[in-house]
Amino acid sequence: MPSLNLDRLALDLGGDRPSGFDAPHADLGPDLGAAHLGGSLVEIAPGSHAWPYHWEAAQEEWLLVLSGTPTVRTPQERERLSPGDLVCFPAGPEGAHQVTNETDEPCRIVMLSNREPVNVVVYPDSGKVGVRTPWLRGNYPEDAAVDYWEGE
Repeated sequence: MPSLNLDRLALDLGGDRPSGFDAPHADLGPDLGAAHLGGSLVEIAPGSHAWPYHWEAAQEEWLLVLSGTPTVRTPQERERLSPGDLVCFPAGPEGAHQVTNETDEPCRIVMLSNREPVNVVVYPDSGKVGVRTPWLRGNYPEDAAVDYWEGE
């Protein structure tokens, strides 16, 4: 049975992240042989966000705080969490969230979710919609929609 020790995983910042999104991470699923659930270990630097405020159409996400005191923004509130806290973000607009580290110490969290091969991610603050499929991974302006019948 494959296993991982979260304290010994190497974290990777991955890609070109803009300033303010300093959150190296490690993808947990592949090394565990996971087929239906996925997860990431994320370390959020002081003053940084893990990712933009967003919600997912097809994936429920869970957040588990391992260390530090991250702040979670949801449609209802901003709440400071503590180690051991577990939060569920349901699929849909009511599950919108962003995790920020507003302290002087790093925060370590685990994000878990079902892994749907097709998903839509909505970014309300920037008016973007992300399309995620095995063949397409793009972000588009929310107002770029065209009429259904356009182009026949």
